Amino acid sequence: MPHTARTVAATSVALLFAHGAHAQTPRVPDGHPRVRQALEHVRATEPQTIENQIALCEIPAPPFKEAARGEEYRRRLEALGLRNVRIDAVGNVIGERPGQPGEPVIVISGHLDTVFPDGTDVTVKRQGSTLRGPGIGDDCRGLAVLLSVAGALNQAQVQTRGTLIFVGTVGEEGPGNLRGVRNLFGMELKDRVDAFISIDGTGLGLTRDAVGSHRYAVTYRGPGGHSYGDFGVPNPIHALGRAIAKISEFQVPSDPRVSFSVGVIQGGTSVNSIAMEAGLQMDMRSVDEAALQSLDDRFQQAIRAALAEENARWTQGDRLTLKVDTIGIRPGGRQSPDAAIVRAAEASGRALGFAVESGASSTDANIPISLGIPAVTIDGGGRGGGAHSLGEWFDTTDSQRGTEWALLFVLTLAGVR
Repeated sequence: MPHTARTVAATSVALLFAHGAHAQTPRVPDGHPRVRQALEHVRATEPQTIENQIALCEIPAPPFKEAARGEEYRRRLEALGLRNVRIDAVGNVIGERPGQPGEPVIVISGHLDTVFPDGTDVTVKRQGSTLRGPGIGDDCRGLAVLLSVAGALNQAQVQTRGTLIFVGTVGEEGPGNLRGVRNLFGMELKDRVDAFISIDGTGLGLTRDAVGSHRYAVTYRGPGGHSYGDFGVPNPIHALGRAIAKISEFQVPSDPRVSFSVGVIQGGTSVNSIAMEAGLQMDMRSVDEAALQSLDDRFQQAIRAALAEENARWTQGDRLTLKVDTIGIRPGGRQSPDAAIVRAAEASGRALGFAVESGASSTDANIPISLGIPAVTIDGGGRGGGAHSLGEWFDTTDSQRGTEWALLFVLTLAGVR
């Protein structure tokens, strides 16, 4: 059911989230004395923000094993004086900075997890202004920016109208299937949140639209046997080939953009064997849920047709079976370029002297966007590359601009007293 902002006082922050508020011009509080002081604090303490980024990055946080990094993040949120600091049922680390009763609640988040398995060397190496280490940009930068924003608000004694909730989420990366943010909106913060900001990535870009994804593991199984002696039994690898041939012929629209890829294939034991098992892993994506579901339907038909054809082709032995496992389903969605939260992000960037470019990606913001809750993901500043690789890097040159943006953006949404 679409989210509706709670009835609040007729302040500018309330109007920002009201239905039909597309014409409302965001009021960026960059002229407020305490906000200027907070921005100065961000600039002055960027070296410490970078140190925080490194320290967090050197605590391993593999998929489903974010607890050690999460505990350290909890300690840091408590040290900043946030209220009701806690770790929820799935491992999200949450701290609150209360505003006035009845005003909007804004979540600002970064994700704790990385894609790297247990045992990965997560030592960060410095080379001039460049930091190198797995996860240094994705998303240790976002986590560090959150801490800097909270610290700057405290130092400048900024009081917001809306309540700010700082969150380090778990499960953002592939296998996690957004389990952290799902729990936020399904349980921990259900019906509390009026807007959501995720800080993820490097640079100064904005993710406005959510790229949804459907991912499956498909396995064909059969009796197997000797390539000569058992010739005539159905072959799982042949069924797999039939399926991939059908998939490769899919026609998809360019608008809305839809993509598909068989990313993994596996099966077989030797050249002179009929495999007992063969499988593939399939990834399908789009910002449009209807288009994505249509593609999913065709995929399901294709893999079942391949099974039927391979079983019909051969008369000997047991029939092949098909098993389909869901790797992950991420909802997608699009927001208007004129959406209030988008215009607030753009206006905050302009106030700091740069233009914000919007794009589409798969991030923690997918879940609130799919629920009709205003949500975007912004980059954390600096420059970076090699995400999801051991060669990941982050250039700290002017990286404070990302932290300034996050601070000014969240204050534009929350309002300043």
